[in-house]
Amino acid sequence: MVFDRLPGIDNRDVTQRPHLIMHQDPVAQTQREVLSQIDGSAPKQHQLEQIQRFAGLGIGVSSLLAQHVLLHPCTVLRRQCQVHHSSQWYHLTPFTLFRVIWNIQRHQHALTLWKGIGSVFLVKGIGLASDALISEVTPFPKDMCRPMSLKRLGQHLILKGLTFTVTTPFTAASLVETVQSDIASERPGILDCVKEGFARLVGTGTPTRLLPVWKFVLPSVTYHLCHYAIMSVTQYTVLMSVNADIQDDKDHRYEETESPPKSMYETYFPELLATFTGNLVADLMLFPFETVIQRLLIQGTRTIIDNTDTGLDVVPISTSYEGFLDCFKTITVEEGITGLYKGFGAFVLQYAIHAAILRLAYILFEKISKNLKSKPK
Repeated sequence: MVFDRLPGIDNRDVTQRPHLIMHQDPVAQTQREVLSQIDGSAPKQHQLEQIQRFAGLGIGVSSLLAQHVLLHPCTVLRRQCQVHHSSQWYHLTPFTLFRVIWNIQRHQHALTLWKGIGSVFLVKGIGLASDALISEVTPFPKDMCRPMSLKRLGQHLILKGLTFTVTTPFTAASLVETVQSDIASERPGILDCVKEGFARLVGTGTPTRLLPVWKFVLPSVTYHLCHYAIMSVTQYTVLMSVNADIQDDKDHRYEETESPPKSMYETYFPELLATFTGNLVADLMLFPFETVIQRLLIQGTRTIIDNTDTGLDVVPISTSYEGFLDCFKTITVEEGITGLYKGFGAFVLQYAIHAAILRLAYILFEKISKNLKSKPK
């Protein structure tokens, strides 16, 4: 205690005359005031940080779920348009899709546009497991860290390439479940995607008109590597730019005082915005490439899809491409350059809804942050 350090004062006298010591020792009084303030404010500050952390994680997870679940119908429509080689309507804008969506929903069940969503998550899980397994048995890094040497970057890209190679047959099986019509096909089982993926990999129990795996695995892996690289570079650029703007704004507003800790908006929203922008730029740049890959993956699977011209009936997918270059050339000759952009309207609709979700997340972050700041400490 402070009193033990005061020379010439008996502890017994201290206990008998506490009010005299308080007036005689301003240091002790100051220590008591500081400690009382810390004891009173620390729990509240800790509680605010906990509330911000849980609220931010909740909004972030909700945004990701909305991205993959709420927007899945747009993915279904986009893929159906991309693989429909004989369609008359290219649906380059979202406005031409509304009539098709209405007809499909009217003649089929309410969840028909969410078909294949289980297999999509299953493929993502296979990809994550492959990443983890390959990184354990090889020296290749699973995640990119900054700064990163060229050697480590090359090893990381090799790991991603191996992962995309493993998941390509399962991606092909998932594509079939995503685009096939519910009224002309049996509902797939939970693990049918895995079974069909293995069958596609080894070439057993599959239709003979399927392209061999070696003919489409290289274009598919190249596409996914390019998508990953573009997305990562864009995401890093946007994240650094937004964080720099936030820091510059704080430095300008708090030139003479200590800047407050990061708000929930500053902690979580830049990451959501960077992820959205990265996916948008990568999907936009590689849209024609994706169309060709989808055509190759579904060829020979005897898939029947909803007619994207009307939404009232079904059409079979029957093509005979020899490979990536032949598919690209055939599309441009028979369907024109715009044939590579079939379903672009669904892409626009998807990211318009995603932008609205992101805007809602921004409003929630701002509102919660202001409410927490206005609470008495």
